[in-house]
Amino acid sequence: MMPPSAPRGRPRDSRAHRAILAAATELVTDVGYAAASIGAVAARAGVGKDTVYRRWSGKAELVYEAVFTEAEACPVPDTGSLTGDLTALLEALIQEFSAPAAAAALPGLLADFAANPELQARIRSEFLAPAKDGLVTVFERAVQRGETDPNVQVDLVLDTLAGAVFFHIGLVGVQPSQQLAAQLAAIVGRGIETR
Repeated sequence: MMPPSAPRGRPRDSRAHRAILAAATELVTDVGYAAASIGAVAARAGVGKDTVYRRWSGKAELVYEAVFTEAEACPVPDTGSLTGDLTALLEALIQEFSAPAAAAALPGLLADFAANPELQARIRSEFLAPAKDGLVTVFERAVQRGETDPNVQVDLVLDTLAGAVFFHIGLVGVQPSQQLAAQLAAIVGRGIETR
């Protein structure tokens, strides 16, 4: 009998995981979100459909991770100032939302999320919450430097930053200027600075 703490089955192959994410990104870029399927992703990645379904509940969750978690994987910025850190965060978000795969995936993902509260909850808990938790240190350092109040609602600030980028690039479809990240960081930074 296997001890309860031991993993069951074969360990997951990180190469297969990366290949699936890359295939999903490429496929969404090439054919669009609606035309992409788990079977097509699996074929492009050179794995079976079961391999994909062992990792993701379906297309929406897979495409979200493939296209919209690159910025979350970046190291937490430490520029020495809140505005500098916010600018670095925003630059990563802008790059992510400006990618061709993001433009192709966003409308379909939004529709799938709106239609499936369970999927929304899973994305929040598995992707968004850990990403936000990782960024708390940006605000803790800002409090230590006296740049902001310890009672700042970090979740709300992060939602504001992501929302501005999403609206500007994803909904309005404006090509971001080189200054967009710094401009948004300055606006939000001024709004939460210690007075």
